[in-house]
Amino acid sequence: MKRVKIKDIHIGKGMPKIIIPIMGETLQEINHELSEAKQEKPDMIEWRADAFLHVTNIEEVLRLLAEIRKLIDDIPLLYTFRTYKEGGRKEVTLNYYEELLSQVIQSGFIDVIDVELYIEQTIRERLVQIARQNNVIVLMSNHDFQTTPANKDMLARLIAMQETRADIVKLAVMPQNEEDVLRLLQVAAKMKSTYAQKPFITISMGPLGILSRVGGEVVGSAASFGSAIQASAPGQITAAELRYILQTIHRYSK
Repeated sequence: MKRVKIKDIHIGKGMPKIIIPIMGETLQEINHELSEAKQEKPDMIEWRADAFLHVTNIEEVLRLLAEIRKLIDDIPLLYTFRTYKEGGRKEVTLNYYEELLSQVIQSGFIDVIDVELYIEQTIRERLVQIARQNNVIVLMSNHDFQTTPANKDMLARLIAMQETRADIVKLAVMPQNEEDVLRLLQVAAKMKSTYAQKPFITISMGPLGILSRVGGEVVGSAASFGSAIQASAPGQITAAELRYILQTIHRYSK
């Protein structure tokens, strides 16, 4: 499996990398979250821009993005606008989604861009191409906040994302019971052993899914999300708790 290097971070090698999401609605909240996040020394920071009150103003987004870039020094930055249908906080047109991500990619302030698998195909392909031209890593994602699909469906989604010229792929699903969590782990293990050509991230959300957030190294999931102040998804634990558990598993799995 190919590894992805982002500054000094190697995604797909060693212990799963810790990503802290920033979910503030205002500049003040975002600054406070960034201050807390930096203290945790994450491998990457994610700005969940759909939570920002002024995200429908691209100039405001770019202005704040420049500030975030200064504040986090050399920590890799993942930019995410999660669409409403996949659990995001704002509903925007497809045209705006494309324009926003295009300008963010070309800003020079980010290292990784989240692009959703099920966005309109021509838009998705154009965004991947622009990212390629600007040396921005593409994290292709898909989220199901209702169910955990059948194993073959989850595997098909991971493979489909891998075939989009993405650099990293991410699948997050919602379990209804413990068996759903174990099925997600089975799919990750199958991906690791048979199909993975690129680093992948698999998450079973909600309180039931905690095992998927901490057990990634066993089944091949390359990163996990831990909160500093606000969780970006149900069941997310703090970055400090996550680091302790991941380090413990890493130490004993060698």
